Amino acid sequence: MANKILWADDEIDQLKSHIIFLENKGFSITPVTNGEDAISMIKKEVFDLVFLDEQMPGMDGLATLEQIQILQPSLPVVMITKSEEESIMEDAIGSKIADYLIKPVNPNQILLSIKRTLDKKRIENEKSAQSYLKNFNQLSSRFNEQTDWKGWIDIYRTLTNWEMNLENSDEGLQQVLQDQFQQANQAFGRFIELEYKSWLNKESGDRPILSTDLLKEKVFPKLSNDETVVFFLIDCMRYDQWVLFERILTEYFSIETDFYYSILPTATPYSRNSIFSGLFPLQIQERYPNLWEMGQDETSLNQHEEELLGIYLARHHLKEPFKYEKVIRPEEGKKVAGKMQNYAQSQFSAIVYNFVDTLVHSRSDSDVLKQLSPDVPAFRSLTESWFQHSSLLQMFRELADEDVTIVVSTDHGAVRSMRDTKVFGDRDAATNLRYKYGRNLKAEENAAIYIDKPEEYYLPVPKTANSYIIAKEDYYFVYPTNYHRFQNLYKDTFQHGGASMEEMILPVATLKPRR
Repeated sequence: MANKILWADDEIDQLKSHIIFLENKGFSITPVTNGEDAISMIKKEVFDLVFLDEQMPGMDGLATLEQIQILQPSLPVVMITKSEEESIMEDAIGSKIADYLIKPVNPNQILLSIKRTLDKKRIENEKSAQSYLKNFNQLSSRFNEQTDWKGWIDIYRTLTNWEMNLENSDEGLQQVLQDQFQQANQAFGRFIELEYKSWLNKESGDRPILSTDLLKEKVFPKLSNDETVVFFLIDCMRYDQWVLFERILTEYFSIETDFYYSILPTATPYSRNSIFSGLFPLQIQERYPNLWEMGQDETSLNQHEEELLGIYLARHHLKEPFKYEKVIRPEEGKKVAGKMQNYAQSQFSAIVYNFVDTLVHSRSDSDVLKQLSPDVPAFRSLTESWFQHSSLLQMFRELADEDVTIVVSTDHGAVRSMRDTKVFGDRDAATNLRYKYGRNLKAEENAAIYIDKPEEYYLPVPKTANSYIIAKEDYYFVYPTNYHRFQNLYKDTFQHGGASMEEMILPVATLKPRR
């Protein structure tokens, strides 16, 4: 069906050749000579686009535009004017028009404006699809043993960008991309199984930055240069979520995004304690046994982050005091956002923001949230909507007026767990869905990484355990007891603790205020 276009111009008779040109291109054009008639037509008919002359007798273009936006806020309007005055342009653009053209206009200019306005998404999607399919084989060929940790960062970033660019494409193409993502994670799991252990005894230059290196590599050099630094750790933030946050924050900051790898398991007690201590979990337990107690409750293991951070800073002879805040509830976020100037006056502040992790777990428990975010793109959109109205964004806005350097990262990501695998073990084994420690642990061989000597991975174990298993790809562990109940309960939930690209390859960004 032809796109219907309303064209309002007091000199419409002089534009007959333009109208004929567009009609020959398949568009349906309704011409009117004034703003009043334009409003009357919009009340009667449905249009896809309005061309609106800015200088008309009676109700001028800007007044007509205001009425159109009251009647149909989503109807795109292209303003056409003889005037090149900057104030007129700003008034029109400020009214959120779709495009702005200056007379005289030729037919091809009009056609291009229509395509920019009506066909932009379709053309972009078609070109993106063509480009993705053209590069499909080249990307898949990189899922092999020759790819190093830098290559896997590039693969993950590329796949994530394709996933976001193609999220409005047809279902068949999206399924092709999902299958390729799964193939990549399968190869990535093998890569981690082969390489991860060797990283733990290498210097950071010979391996990726790990959780233990994050502050040392990305924050401490700035503190040594006497910069004021605010470090935000957004719990359980994936790279795709950061891309959306970054788009919003570029209005206020220049941003440089890098990547690091989380340690295993990719779970808060392990990864976050390692970030704030610069030590692997077993080293924390051995040096500071009172700051590490094994248990099923993850939150209880993260009660000493501030103390570990203080010890870490002192170990590197960095100035104290520092500020530390953990935001879990909305009212805490509002309170912290209201005193950001205090953090900008302290040389180093660390703020842990837990809401993204809360959203992940809430989706697992809430049928309503599952319906609102039935897949990865919808969950991304839900996270973006939250961020736009969050106290976290308010914190960033407050800091945009200060002379500070901001470093933003996360402790681990999350993967959408779609496949279950039965796990067998003793009754004291951990209850986590993506990793477990215990005795005699067994699962489907290809679904997990087996760690029979935890000390070689710098992992502590309680007396009732002697090994770990770490889930790969999108698997989650289910015990045979009440198998079908828990299979259905946890399928299609976002989980963390395992060895997938989404959980391990994490953004770390440096932000500088644009002012």
